[in-house]
Parts: sequence; C-alpha cells; structure tokens
Amino acid sequence: MRRVVLYELLSLDGVAEEPSWFMDGGPEVIENLGRVIGSQDDVLLGRRTYDYWAGHWPTSDMEPFASFINTTPKHVVTSSAPARDWANSTLVTTPLADYVADLKAGPGGDIGIHGSIALAQSLLRARLVDELRLVVAPVVAGRGRRLFDSDDELQRLELVDVTSSPNGTLFLAYRA
Repeated sequence: MRRVVLYELLSLDGVAEEPSWFMDGGPEVIENLGRVIGSQDDVLLGRRTYDYWAGHWPTSDMEPFASFINTTPKHVVTSSAPARDWANSTLVTTPLADYVADLKAGPGGDIGIHGSIALAQSLLRARLVDELRLVVAPVVAGRGRRLFDSDDELQRLELVDVTSSPNGTLFLAYRA
C-alpha cells in the first residue's frame, strides 16, 4: 500500500505559511527535498496552493522541485474549478477520505502533500498521513498560519530520522 507523506517547511514556532522567513538551509535542504520527492508519484494540493503554484512552477527552473511538480500528477482538493490550468492536474470530486484511500490502494510510490496547510491539517485530523517530513528552520516567525492548531487532538508519532545542517536547520521524519 502506498503512503501519504506530508512535507512541510516550518519555523521553530510552527509557522508554515509562505516561508519567506526561511533562510538558506544550505545544500542539505535541496538534498533532503530530492530524497522526499524521489519516492513520490502523486501529489495532493489544496486550492490556494494550487492557484499560487500554477502561476509560478510551470516557468521555474528551481530544481529538483520544478521538474517534479510540473510532471507529477496533481490531485487538487477544491469545491470549485481553479483559476488556472496546469498540466497533469485532476480535481478531487469525491469525499477526500475515499479519494485518498483509493489512491493509497492503487499502484505507485508515495503520495506527497506539499504546502497546502488546510489540506494537511484535514488529512492529519483524519489520520490519513503516514509520514511527516518536516524541515525546521532556526527562526521564530511569530506570525502566520501554523501546521498544528491548538484544537488538534493528541497524536503520537514515531521519530524515524533526524539530521541537521551546519546552520541548525533540522530535518525530521516521523511515522504517524
């Protein structure tokens, strides 16, 4: 069975929204991203992330993510049609839990979630995320949307891997 893998950039205080505060984590950030996306065959995206990314990634040369996100099937969770077309995109029209269960039961590699905070929160609450790959920058952002809300229920995770870059960026892998 395929796994749903959440990849998120976070500040020390848990802010995940538009990480303009994310400083250069060194080549380790790109190497880590390459490992994460190297096992992914599909991506789940929320509507806001899709609309934002559809205007950026098709013309980007920031590798390895540009080639990956532009060629990988994207499953867009939304209640209305996106503002832009983007190659390899499918709208999710069935209940999210059923859709994810069908994706997981099918053939292929991991199913990624990138950005898409509200979608990530929904999937975490529904216990549909199998692994969390978090990149934690040594910075306190102060303001912005957080991945984990104060209303979230207790969820115990198993630490699978932890490494760091020389500047203090942490790379954390947890099994849900």
